[in-house]
This record gives sequence, C-alpha cells and structure tokens, in this order.
Amino acid sequence: MALPCFSSFQAISVFDGVVYPGRNAQPGYNVFRGGSNHDKSIFKNKMRRTVIQFRVILFIISFLVLRVSSVLYAADIPAKNASITLDDAVRIGLEKSRALEIARLDRDMARQKIRETWSKVLPQLSSDFTYTRSLKPSVLFFPDIFQGGTGSSFKAIEISADNSAIASLDLRQPLFNGSAFAGIRAAGIVRKISDEAYRNAEAAVISDIKISYFDALISREQLKLIEQSIARWEESRKDTRAMFRQGVAADIDTLKSFLSVENLRPDLIQAESRVTTSMTRLKNAMGVSLDTALVLSGKLEMNSAAFPTDVAAAYREALDLRPDLRQLDLQVQAEGEKIASARAERYPVITAFGKLQTQTAFNDEIKPSRSLWPVSSSVGIQLSLPLFTGFRISSQVEQAKIGQLQTRTRFEDLKANIRAEIEVRVSNLRESKKRIEVQSKTISVAERSYTISRLRFREGIGSRLELTDAELQLNKAKTNYLQAVYDCLVASVQLERALGRSRAMMAEKG
Repeated sequence: MALPCFSSFQAISVFDGVVYPGRNAQPGYNVFRGGSNHDKSIFKNKMRRTVIQFRVILFIISFLVLRVSSVLYAADIPAKNASITLDDAVRIGLEKSRALEIARLDRDMARQKIRETWSKVLPQLSSDFTYTRSLKPSVLFFPDIFQGGTGSSFKAIEISADNSAIASLDLRQPLFNGSAFAGIRAAGIVRKISDEAYRNAEAAVISDIKISYFDALISREQLKLIEQSIARWEESRKDTRAMFRQGVAADIDTLKSFLSVENLRPDLIQAESRVTTSMTRLKNAMGVSLDTALVLSGKLEMNSAAFPTDVAAAYREALDLRPDLRQLDLQVQAEGEKIASARAERYPVITAFGKLQTQTAFNDEIKPSRSLWPVSSSVGIQLSLPLFTGFRISSQVEQAKIGQLQTRTRFEDLKANIRAEIEVRVSNLRESKKRIEVQSKTISVAERSYTISRLRFREGIGSRLELTDAELQLNKAKTNYLQAVYDCLVASVQLERALGRSRAMMAEKG
C-alpha cells in the first residue's frame, strides 16, 4: 500500500522508516514511488522487523495460553509419580468419579422436570399459519330459482379463490387444575429426593476411595514385612555359613537357612501382585487413568474421628443423617401427592382462552398486497368436568394408596436394617481397637525375643528351631498389628457410612 502524496505545505520525508512532515521533502513525494532506493530499503527493513516482532508476540501469547491451559488441566489430574494423601485421593475422586457425575446429572434432570411440571399452569401461546392453493375450485349447488329458473334444477357456483391463507394466534391459561398443582408439589419432593440420592452417591464414592486407599497401604506394608523377614533370614543365613566354616554349625543348618529364604519368595511375589492390584482398584475408584503413577504418602495409623460408643446414640444419629432413609421418607410424601393428584381428576378443570385470527382470499389476477386481511378475535372460558370414567379415577387412587403403603413398609424395613448395621459396625470398631491395644504391646516383646534368640544362635547356645520360632512370632505380631489397624480404619469408614455422615451434612451440623 503506497502512502498518499502531499501538497507542498504537507511535505514529508522518511527517516529510519518513519514518515515525518517537513524534512527535506518534495511536493508529491511517495516512499514507494517517489523515494530513493535507500529510503525504500530502510522502509522495507523497518516493515520486516515489525512483522517479525508481531510474529514473536503471537508466539509468546500462544505459548502462554497453552501453558495456562496445561496448568489448569494438570491441577485436576495427578502428575507423574504424584504423592497423594487420603484427602487428596478423596478430592480427586469427587471431581473425577463417573458414578457421582451420573448422580449429578440425575439431580439436574430433576430440576428440569420441575420446570416441565410448571408448564401445566403457565400460559400456552401458539401460532398457526395456513396457505391453500386451489387446483380446482370448490363449488356449491344452489337452486336455479335465483337465476330465473323454476327451482327444479341446481346450479354449481364456484366459492373458492385461487389463493387463500389463515393466520391465528391462540392463548390458553389454566385457571384451576388440581392435578397440576399436586404434580408441582410432587416435583418439588422429587428434587429433594435427587439431592439425597446425590449425597448417598457421594458417601459411597468417598467410602470406596478410602477403603481402596487403605487396601493399597496395607498391601504396601505387608510387602515391607515380607522384605524385612527375608532380610532377617538373609542375615541368619550369613551367620549360619560363618558358623559352618568355623565348624560350629552342621551342613543341614545351611540348607535350612537357604530354604527359609526361598520359601518366602512366593509370598513376596504375591505381595507385589497385591500392591499392583490394590493400586489399580484405587485409581479406578478415583476415576483417574490407570497409567497414572501414584505414590501414597499416607500411613496406616489411627484417625481422630469421633464416633458414638452407644448403639442407641449411633442409631439416632443415623436416623437423622442417612440419605437413603431420607429418600424413602420423601418418597412416602411423594406418594401422598400422587394420591392427591389422582383424586383431583374428579374436580373440574377451568381454562381461559383467547384467539386472534386473520384470513384472506384472492385470485391470481389480484396482487397479494392488495388483498384484504380482516381480523377477528374471541375470548372465553372452558370448564371440563368428568362425570363417569369407567372407575378409572377410583382405581388410580387405590393404586396410589397401595404404592404409599409399600414405600412405608420399605421405610420401616430400612430402619430395622440400619439398626442391625449400626450394631455390627460399632462392634467391629470396638473389637479392632482392642486388638490394636493388645498387639501394640506384643510387637516390642516379639522383637526382643528375636534379638535374644539370634544372639543365642550366634553363640552356639540356641538352636535353629528357637530362632525360627522367634522369627515367626515377630512376623506374626507385626502382621496382626497391621491387620488390626487396617480393620479399625475400615470399620471407621463403614461406621461413618452407616451413620450417614457426609461432607455437606457435617458442615451443616458443624
């Protein structure tokens, strides 16, 4: 694009590729046409640098946008070899869980159903337009008396135009519809039911993630116990070889020490497999890719959650918080509205209506713009009352009553099941805590017993049978303590689920 030419009092010049007025310029100067080769070169270099700078800026902006997008995406997905705690696993699972997403969509669908229900009491406005082209005209037969005849014959008279059109606007407003009002109340209850269903799904996801996390932790700890046991037997085998070279131990002792190590190899393989499968279940529960490498930073240790020790108190808490119990309670109320809706079928339905209509008809020789469009309007009220429906309404009422009785029965059955579940969960928690108290004291004794037995074996006083028994007792003590802690954590999660505790509910109560 060439710069425009200026008159003598608008002279310009080019300096470093920039146009300046009044500097050694001639009238009619143009940098592309009237300038020197040096001026053209300067201008082209300047334009080239500008284009390069513009491309650099676009590249930087694109890089920043991609970087920010990747950071935001990585904020939701654990990085490679990411170290996650139990709370991190629960948080990621709540964001990625497909079961929770389904419950969330069900809740959104319930809200849309409420909007649909309201449509039965809101105005209904519709429009209609019809155009008709007559291929053959319509006729009516009239007696020929109107044309001077005797009336004994009939004359066909065309009554249709070549073109006709009708446009209308209809408005209907329900004034009273008992069934629709009951449906609106029922839809509100259904929305509450969907909220409780979401809470129940959330509690199930949290419980599943926590138990899967604890499974992964105990699998890892059990693997460590086997590796420690193998390491101890390796040390024992070295001691046995040294004693054999000194002539203190027999050849059979070296064979037994070798077998003690090798017999643990299958257990080690199984433990490694359990670690892999437990991590796979955890990733699936969290909703992350199975290729994601996770490092668990949590430990198998007692939590500080407080639970009621009395079964009656725990049962009362469950009756207040259990989302599935709330769902059935709300379902009973919804069945009551269904009964009211069925009974409302006996009541009249009153609807106000209005109509605005215009129409035209013209032949081909008349322009459409010159045709007439007369307008007509009307309003009214419609009342509809069923007189006899073949016992349909009474049958629907009885069906709704039976459905409500069934829901109440399921409600009472669930309360009984909750009572039994609470008693079992509280008992499991008590039992696991007692085992932790016992096993925590046993480990220190077993470790001291193993140390003494190994020293006695080295000195040639103790036997290999004594050392083997001490190793088995130490391994069993550690395994039992680990299992007791795991059982206590799982019992805590199951009791929390049985009580109906959830993040939202605890936040409301706290």
